[in-house]
Amino acid sequence: MMDLKHSRSVKLNDGHFMPVLGLGTGASDEVPKGKTREAVKVAIDVGYRHFDASYVCQNKEEVGQAVREKIADGTVKREDLFYTTKALEKCKDAGLTKSIGVSNFNHKQLEMILNKPGLKYKPVCNQVECHPYLNQSKLLEFCKSKDIVLVAYSALGTQRDPKWVQEDSPHLLEDPVLKEIAKKHSRNPGQVALRYQLQRGVVVLAKSFNEKRIKGNFQVFDFELTPEDMKAIDGLNRNFRYIKLEFAVHHPWYPFSEEY
Repeated sequence: MMDLKHSRSVKLNDGHFMPVLGLGTGASDEVPKGKTREAVKVAIDVGYRHFDASYVCQNKEEVGQAVREKIADGTVKREDLFYTTKALEKCKDAGLTKSIGVSNFNHKQLEMILNKPGLKYKPVCNQVECHPYLNQSKLLEFCKSKDIVLVAYSALGTQRDPKWVQEDSPHLLEDPVLKEIAKKHSRNPGQVALRYQLQRGVVVLAKSFNEKRIKGNFQVFDFELTPEDMKAIDGLNRNFRYIKLEFAVHHPWYPFSEEY
């Protein structure tokens, strides 16, 4: 019998389950904090059970508030929710964290951590920028071979937050190939970009603070892309990175100097 609770989750190498579709909660400075709280509440009502945050997002209070309110009104239990922040081995030791992974690691850095003498916890996932213009196929294969889940951020291209992204970046969701495939399935290009990741075995984060889009982005479980669609989307790869982390370019461990 199919385990319905986990039918939309992937099993991690430590035995825990991660929902395959998550809501990204990082917002540009223009987005009022209250918007994050509302977005998380809407997302929980829609069915999202995976929320992604980090120290950089500076929104833990708002996300926490939304979660508490939805637990209080009986919509969810805390154990139903998978909340990601950027964590540490000591938190796992202390029982504060169930699973730990890494973010923005290239394959050499992953090798290094996997071969680290006395490694206590193998990372369960590697969260990286991933979308049809940067499909990370080599890194994905590498991660699969090590039983590490690839988690995609900026999966819809990205909102043009000038703090992170150059103004003249291409608009992923305007891509004619994605638009054509979307039309064929009576979907929108965003849903196609998310479905593409799910079918490759990638856990995907969709960031939006717009109620209609939060709902729309969750409608990706009831249609399937054909092998031809997948191939066409694979063909869009141009190794284009929206988030270049310019501030770290001269760091000896800058992750993006490697091919993957």
